[in-house]
Amino acid sequence: MSNLKQLAQSLGLSITTVSRALDGYADVSPATRERVREAAALTGYRPNASARRLRRQRAELVAVTLPSDPGQIGPPHFLDMLSGCAEHLATAGLNLVIAPVPRGESELDMCRRFVDGQRVDAMLLVRTKRRDERVEFLQARGIPFVTNGRTESVVPHPYLDGDGFAGFQAASLRFHADGHRRIAHIAGPQDYYFAHVRCMGWQAAMEESGLSSELCAEGAPTEQGGYLAALELLRHPRRPTAIVCATDEMAIGALRALREIDGGETISIVGHDDLPTAAYTSPPLSTMRMAGDNLGRSFASLLLRAIAGEPSEELQELHPIEFVDRESHRRAPPNA
Repeated sequence: MSNLKQLAQSLGLSITTVSRALDGYADVSPATRERVREAAALTGYRPNASARRLRRQRAELVAVTLPSDPGQIGPPHFLDMLSGCAEHLATAGLNLVIAPVPRGESELDMCRRFVDGQRVDAMLLVRTKRRDERVEFLQARGIPFVTNGRTESVVPHPYLDGDGFAGFQAASLRFHADGHRRIAHIAGPQDYYFAHVRCMGWQAAMEESGLSSELCAEGAPTEQGGYLAALELLRHPRRPTAIVCATDEMAIGALRALREIDGGETISIVGHDDLPTAAYTSPPLSTMRMAGDNLGRSFASLLLRAIAGEPSEELQELHPIEFVDRESHRRAPPNA
């Protein structure tokens, strides 16, 4: 389709409505905006970029900052989601820029550079902290954003997240139902929201089952972090018979530790994130993941609605957690 007029005629809408829908204006209903964007994507219509920028005084860029520390930038589930997000944003004329944070700088520094330099129209945030300075900064500046993960901010903000509390509670209770009584948790850094709520879910299951919550070790969200945390747990006088790990990377490291001790092959283990490598560990790693189709599209859709001015309270998606059962959690507990 070659021009805006033909797109408007095909939809039975005015040229003005179609133009404002593509530009994300709040006076066009969310349903109409989505209908117009989908039609534009299907027909291959692209607005004139130069005219659009002049009309809207926008950069037409969305930035997501990723820390360069080990275990932060690499997880494939982040990159897969951002790929789907970028594809959907492109249908609205927005380009997603992935910006690794240079060593020695903070993500807040990067956010400030993008926003104060008027280089972006909106931002996406990943790996949120319980008290996240990036969220506070963007709220103060009035810049549209969506987070992958929640925070403890008293001011509501848009987010897409999985229900880590319920997922880790359920995973721990499954071990209890299977006969395990020494169920450990390998936790991520507790300043991260995802790590905190997953640990709280495990603790809730221990309390519900009348079990001790002393078998907990915290580490970096990496294979090495999981390995070192597992070694700490395995030195306990009553070592665990099952381990619930905050991430798949940590679980993969823990599997290495289990292979180094006598009887390690009897200890059950489960991770979270459903990384592609998890299916190829020895044994294949049981895991969890956030339910939902095309989460990248959902992430982008929330951002476009935020740009259009919808209230933050209406832009919060909490997805259930589903299990991916493989061999690592099926080991029978010892009679102890």
